[in-house]
Amino acid sequence: MTVDAAIEQTLSQMPEELKREVLNYATYLLSEYGDRKTSENSTDKKRRSGILQGMFVLPLPDDFDEPLEDFQDYMW
Repeated sequence: MTVDAAIEQTLSQMPEELKREVLNYATYLLSEYGDRKTSENSTDKKRRSGILQGMFVLPLPDDFDEPLEDFQDYMW
């Protein structure tokens, strides 16, 4: 069953008041998110490798795993 058919089947079982609520929500979704689908697809950014090169210093210092002085109040 397609999504459209499932929506139609569900709507056919609803009272008129709930159908109006669904219509209001669908209209809201279209106004808020309808334009994003086309704009997101056209401006997809490609990932680039190596953009963080040089940001991390290796090897790590010997005291890397030691507790920080700033957190002494929270230590047991």
